[in-house]
Amino acid sequence: MSILVYIEHAEGKVKKTSLEAVSFANALSAKTGEGDVVAVALGSIDASELASVGKAGAAKVLHASDARLNDGVILAHAEAVAQAFSSTGAKTLVLAKSSLGDAVAARLAVKLNAGLVSNVVELPNTTSGYLVKRSIYTGKAFAETSVTTENKILAIKKNAVDLKTDGADAVVENFSVTLADADFASKITSTERATGEILLPEADIVVSGGRGMKGPENWGMLEEMAKVLGAATGCSKPVSDIGWRPHHEHVGQTGVKVAPSLYIAVGISGAIQHLAGVNSSKCIVVVNKDPEAPFFKAADYGIVGDAFEVVPKLTEALKAEL
Repeated sequence: MSILVYIEHAEGKVKKTSLEAVSFANALSAKTGEGDVVAVALGSIDASELASVGKAGAAKVLHASDARLNDGVILAHAEAVAQAFSSTGAKTLVLAKSSLGDAVAARLAVKLNAGLVSNVVELPNTTSGYLVKRSIYTGKAFAETSVTTENKILAIKKNAVDLKTDGADAVVENFSVTLADADFASKITSTERATGEILLPEADIVVSGGRGMKGPENWGMLEEMAKVLGAATGCSKPVSDIGWRPHHEHVGQTGVKVAPSLYIAVGISGAIQHLAGVNSSKCIVVVNKDPEAPFFKAADYGIVGDAFEVVPKLTEALKAEL
């Protein structure tokens, strides 16, 4: 018996959120004694990159290298993971909560007759039954869900668990899957990818700007700060709506929801829709010249001042420290 982890990758690298899922599975195995952690990766990716998943806690990685799986067709991914689940004798599947992960997990819940819990933030409480704590209402509250099925699927919220990095390389094994034409009944005709050195969903630090930046020509100072911090850049919805920044940088309830270790908001008032997309951040820093800006109520640290004076000084101070 083992715990299976479905890992995602992009541009030749395993996603950080998937590594967090592996670390969660490793801790779960230590708690419940369910056996080794086995990861399954689909599509084309280098074996040396997959071996590094062992540092997060996996003993073995099953690699289904079928090139047809590269596009992330949901039906095919669900069928491939179901076959890995069966072959390993697993009773628990762990994965990162993501747009692809959510769709695959929903189909697997039916295929495997498994109880599915999403937005998981802690290891299950197994003292009396199987209780799983999850984040609800865009991070404003928590709920405990009881899982009574033999098979279980846990989708882990980003940054909810500590990433293990001290393990040994995992053994990588080729994994052959049998896929029918029906598994590829849907077809992805095009994919529009966000650009940038660091993408929002994976970023540990995010620097965002709002209308207080006064125009797209002023974004250079935020990009400079982001570069110093190794951060991704984001923006509020009004900024993307008026075309100052691309829509894939829109952070909020109707945009990208982020949960970085550090979120820096510059010139953003803090409308409830924006807060809903960032309130899972571990630390929020707000820079705004309006002391009554709603965002200050949600901030861990706030600076009341003109962004055009504060940000350059803050960037120079960061350069001196980093």
